[in-house]
Amino acid sequence: MVKSIQRVAIIGTGTIGASWAALFLARGLDVTATDIAPGAEARLRQYIDQAWPALERIGLAEGADRQRLRFTANLAEAVASADLVQENGPERIDFKTALYEQLDRLLPAEVLIASSSSGLTMSAIQAGCKLHPERCVIGHPFNPPHLIPLVEIVGGARTSEATITRVTAFYDGLGKRTVRLRKEMPGHVANRLAAALFREIVYLVSEGVLDVADADTAVCWGPGLRWGVMGPSLLYHLGGGAGGIEHFFDQFTGPLTAMWRSLGDPVITPEVRRLMIAGVHKETDGRSLEALAAQRDEALLSLLAARAGESARP
Repeated sequence: MVKSIQRVAIIGTGTIGASWAALFLARGLDVTATDIAPGAEARLRQYIDQAWPALERIGLAEGADRQRLRFTANLAEAVASADLVQENGPERIDFKTALYEQLDRLLPAEVLIASSSSGLTMSAIQAGCKLHPERCVIGHPFNPPHLIPLVEIVGGARTSEATITRVTAFYDGLGKRTVRLRKEMPGHVANRLAAALFREIVYLVSEGVLDVADADTAVCWGPGLRWGVMGPSLLYHLGGGAGGIEHFFDQFTGPLTAMWRSLGDPVITPEVRRLMIAGVHKETDGRSLEALAAQRDEALLSLLAARAGESARP
């Protein structure tokens, strides 16, 4: 029997790593974090303290305690007793492969190594593992991981099905929503979908169709509201009326494919870059990054609460 995952090591405590750490602590796990950046421990503890009230609103697991966090700058010490390592290092393949070669030597065979990498493939990353590449997997969250439930699980060429099963059960047990990718794709899935939408926004703004603020409004006060409840495919099923998705394709295949052919493929020239940046700063209307993040998180908590109530109804 494979033992349950109770002790997690966090490698890299930037925004994603810190958010993971907060979530793991809120779910009653023991967490050891490591990062060699100056001041990393103080920033990590500050982040967790700031995230904790939101996690209390979501609901803490039995045994949840910020005091179960330990920090060390020594990698070997950080992973010494871990059941799972959540790696959040720089998105550089040379760094990742060297790190995984080191972890492969340090860790017993049953310890899982999950990468938060948003763009690199596990097949490339696990090339550094000479002993047990089968225990390496992508466990890619959506920012911020302590609030957004999504985790994309992607195996590499040498990842075992047992690893996929075990890591999926772990994330599901935390209350995450996992999706399994059957093929490796650059950027995985969620970021590719987001990139496709942002590409069209950049195109429309660069063509003078509308400004940045109106493009954001068009998304978040239109389809974005619906996407917070159901995915596009299910919504188009509803859009088909009594005939459902079958009628949708009968009725809208022509107009939809015509729109596809007219979608833009913009080039981010210096002028387009300046246009987008100026538009974003105008839209912030003087609000700081901290204020915007607080606004985002408060809205997310309300949506999560609403969806939790929805799932609780018979």
